[in-house]
Amino acid sequence: MVVLTEDSPLTKLVKKGDAEALTKNKGVGTVGELLELVPRRYLPPNELTDLSGLRVGDRVLIVAEVAQAMTRPMRNRRGKMLNVVLADGSGNQLTVTFFNAYGHVGKLQPGARGFFIGQIGSYGRTLQLTHPDYELIEENDSEGQVESYRTHWVPVYSTTGKLNEFRMRRVVHNALDRVERLREPLPQEVRESRGLLGRREALELVHRPLLTETPKAGLHRLKFDEAFVLQTILAQRRKAAEAVMGTPRRPRPGGLLGAFDARLPFELTDGQRDVGELLEQELARERPMHRLLQGEVGSGKTIVALRAMLAAIDSGGQAALLAPTEVLASQHHRSITAMLGDLAMGGMLGGSDIGTKVVLLTGSQSTSVRRAALLDAASGEAGIVVGTHALIQKHVQFADLALVVVDEQHRFGVEQRDALREKGARPPHVLVMTATPIPRTVAMTVFGDMETATLRELPKGRSPITTHRVDAAKPNWVDRTWQRVAEEVAKGHQAYVVCPRIGDPDPGSVLSSDTSDEDADEWEPLDSDDGEDRPAEEPLTGVYTMWHQLSRNPALAGTRIGVLHGRLDAETKEDTMRAFGAGEIDVLVATTVIEVGVDVPNATVMVVIDAERFGISQLHQLRGRVGRGSAPGLCLLMSTDPGERAKQRLDTVASTSDGFELARADLFFRREGDVLGARQSGRVNSVRHLRLTRPEDEQIIAAAREDAFALVDADPELRQHPALVAAVATRLDEEQAVWLERG
Repeated sequence: MVVLTEDSPLTKLVKKGDAEALTKNKGVGTVGELLELVPRRYLPPNELTDLSGLRVGDRVLIVAEVAQAMTRPMRNRRGKMLNVVLADGSGNQLTVTFFNAYGHVGKLQPGARGFFIGQIGSYGRTLQLTHPDYELIEENDSEGQVESYRTHWVPVYSTTGKLNEFRMRRVVHNALDRVERLREPLPQEVRESRGLLGRREALELVHRPLLTETPKAGLHRLKFDEAFVLQTILAQRRKAAEAVMGTPRRPRPGGLLGAFDARLPFELTDGQRDVGELLEQELARERPMHRLLQGEVGSGKTIVALRAMLAAIDSGGQAALLAPTEVLASQHHRSITAMLGDLAMGGMLGGSDIGTKVVLLTGSQSTSVRRAALLDAASGEAGIVVGTHALIQKHVQFADLALVVVDEQHRFGVEQRDALREKGARPPHVLVMTATPIPRTVAMTVFGDMETATLRELPKGRSPITTHRVDAAKPNWVDRTWQRVAEEVAKGHQAYVVCPRIGDPDPGSVLSSDTSDEDADEWEPLDSDDGEDRPAEEPLTGVYTMWHQLSRNPALAGTRIGVLHGRLDAETKEDTMRAFGAGEIDVLVATTVIEVGVDVPNATVMVVIDAERFGISQLHQLRGRVGRGSAPGLCLLMSTDPGERAKQRLDTVASTSDGFELARADLFFRREGDVLGARQSGRVNSVRHLRLTRPEDEQIIAAAREDAFALVDADPELRQHPALVAAVATRLDEEQAVWLERG
């Protein structure tokens, strides 16, 4: 028998086709990665499976006993078929049919007990398995399976390709037997202080537990390994960042920050003041700030970021604000310019003597406007440059970039963030903002290399938002929805109607600006496990379809209705947002381009169409666009037959406006891979063993973080820990590196 290592390719263990299936569907390419595939569950071989709960369509692995076995000639061809009746000892039975009895008759005799795999079908009113795979408990074979069945739990693995549960078990056990040496990534002192099993012992316990044992301690060790390697990577990243020297940025007396604070028409919240002081301290250090600012929707992160930008400008530097969409970039440019007043008119007639320029840079600007913005950035005349991905292009230059602010960081990858950071003569300070509250487990795992600050307190004067789920299958409910919108408009307020896609305008329509390209959905698709959400083939409602419906709705007669989506040209988007902000549009039918940053205090009602297609956090973000003034807000989530889990999501959003509570709920409803961005990295899942929704796993991550950061602090290059270096290198393959940076 050839001895394998953890780095041996799977083709040393299984056929090429099986290896390709494991790599494609399970993210497994080596023997070591195969050993990390833990069983989904364990079956006791001495207990028969209750057959009463089986349903047509179920794929099952059951333990049953042969009660009857009968052969009879085939009707239309030569040969015999075998009918077997399985029993569970409680009177429940299941029929098994083999259309070719050869090879089965001598084995499946009454009294034989075994494991059976297959998909439940039916014949008449009788449930049956047709040609199932099976293994008999008392049948001796060359692999000693009988002894194993008598003494061990039976692991049940997730399958792929032609590798059924039986073959998967044999392959994994074969790998465990043939790998002579297993790496120990955890230092001995960590294993001893945390009371952890050795890795070989842990894998044996997970894959081959005795009936007298529980696999829990083995799985705990694998979870700790996973958390420890991730935290080691993050600790090394933070250590490397701390070694980089930047330029201290301190606001000068009588500068922009002092002038801005003096004319603020409202009082900062305690949280805004505390975070502002923290950022001011970090900007004054030589080591570049690398700070995550998370806050509840409407908590005033923009004011905090603006004050930091003004401090950077006071020090003689510039600030860049990177936004994910042109609508949000334009909104930031408008709001910052409005808040600064004459302080944003540096060098202009009527501008303040200590003022600066605030310029906007996007990909769809005219050549002349774009050229002027580039010149202002390169010369240093523009203290604040707001833009989209256009900011990171090679020809964009800054005179002295002091601070980079990234809004809605989850929309960007590390390449974009680093490309902007590299535009500074010395590494600039970085402030990353998100309006999606982050559960502690995710903060420790994804943002673990950054310090985190949180804004929970909402500014005074914010109005409550009431949220209801609307059944779109009930015409009277739908009619009442549009009546409520009309009532708000009649009071002088405005409304958003959010749709999951753009759709097609009528040919020649005045609304058909820049729709020559193929339409693209702008919502973030919810990839759900439950299978109960609206089928993918059922069309989602488009912006233009909804615009036409509302334009013909008698309840909204005389209402001024506008359209906004990401495929409109920049000028049209800018004009539409300006008109809506000025009250010239009553109802704005839009995609999720209005999800973040859009601030129209007069908007009091939002209707979300096909709401079941959005995740909890995105619905909360969208809802945050209303209730920003003195009048209370109303959010109506319209859906048709959403399915039980989707209904739970919508009801959860309706039940609370606490973004942190909703973030925890979102993590519960969505897979870890979705939350951590694994889908975008191409991996099946970014974490194999940890479940970020479980309090016990949060404790594991926290403990591993403490140990890993202490280890890296003492040995930054891990010179004393070669096995850990190998584990880190394995984890940091190209795709995983992308995932880790998605933060």
